[in-house]
Amino acid sequence: MPDPEPRSLILTAGEGHTAHQLGTLLLTSAKFKSKLSKLTVITMNESHAHISALRDAGASIAPVEAGDTDALAAAMEEAGADTICIVPPSVEDKVAASQQLLDAATEAGVQNVVLISSAGCDMAEREEQPALRQFVDIETAVMKMKGDAERKTGHSLCIIRAGFYAENLLLYTKPSQKSAQLALPLGPTHKFAPVALRDVALLAAHVCSGTGPQGLDDKHRGQLMTVTGPMMAAGEELAEAASQGLGTKMEYVEVDEDAASKHLSGSDIGIDDSEKQYLLEYYALVRAGKTNYIATNAFHDVTGEHPMELPEFFKGHAAEFKPKKRKTGKKGE
Repeated sequence: MPDPEPRSLILTAGEGHTAHQLGTLLLTSAKFKSKLSKLTVITMNESHAHISALRDAGASIAPVEAGDTDALAAAMEEAGADTICIVPPSVEDKVAASQQLLDAATEAGVQNVVLISSAGCDMAEREEQPALRQFVDIETAVMKMKGDAERKTGHSLCIIRAGFYAENLLLYTKPSQKSAQLALPLGPTHKFAPVALRDVALLAAHVCSGTGPQGLDDKHRGQLMTVTGPMMAAGEELAEAASQGLGTKMEYVEVDEDAASKHLSGSDIGIDDSEKQYLLEYYALVRAGKTNYIATNAFHDVTGEHPMELPEFFKGHAAEFKPKKRKTGKKGE
């Protein structure tokens, strides 16, 4: 049987952390770059540092304006892509933005669709966690394409539900450095399982580069994969994992949602309103006991590896989390 043709892939929201990590892995890892003939990155912010880095790594960059489906379709057609990996952009209406990407992919005749969705979206209440619940609507739009015989796009699809990124904890490094505390609104007893962004990217890279007779690799095609970290942790256990990784005692401090919202609104945090809302809604899921699970089987089966443990994550970011020693004057000063 002849070797499959290298894949031409479109990656959306290239300015974001997820697409940047995935694109970098695809372009630089020997395991994946030989499987790609071209990576085209769609962005609404061409000047972003992530886009510059992806361009330098070998990606073709396709800047587009929000809402311009015709321009999107033209960029996809010019790319000659057979696969699109949709990372919903960081905007308020992710459903509309994702639908435009699907419509453009259909117009351009892109066959395979990989969607990066969110774990917990199926547990979210539409009235209480609307930002999270949007991912259910996006998943539905993708899955409906499978049953549309008039469309070429979407008949070979895969949905990856990514858990709460451990990297979101980097938003709390200042209080960590100042007082050796992790101050989060998780509630006293319930747990969640943060996953390293590198692991989500690794899983997605295998899926995006895998090929089969009907598009995606038969091992991935039609799968709905959920990936979390390998450890469930309540607040105290999160602090213990941080203590192990950092080699210094860390304390968990429970804060209410108002305090959490105020912290995330700080000018030094650097996230937009849609990201802030997502985080606050996910914390609400944790407090409601809706994240008391791990999901690592898909990651193990696809990659053959073990996802990053929490202490390892904190150890890798020790410079950001570790409390700073206070400078004291010399004796007699």
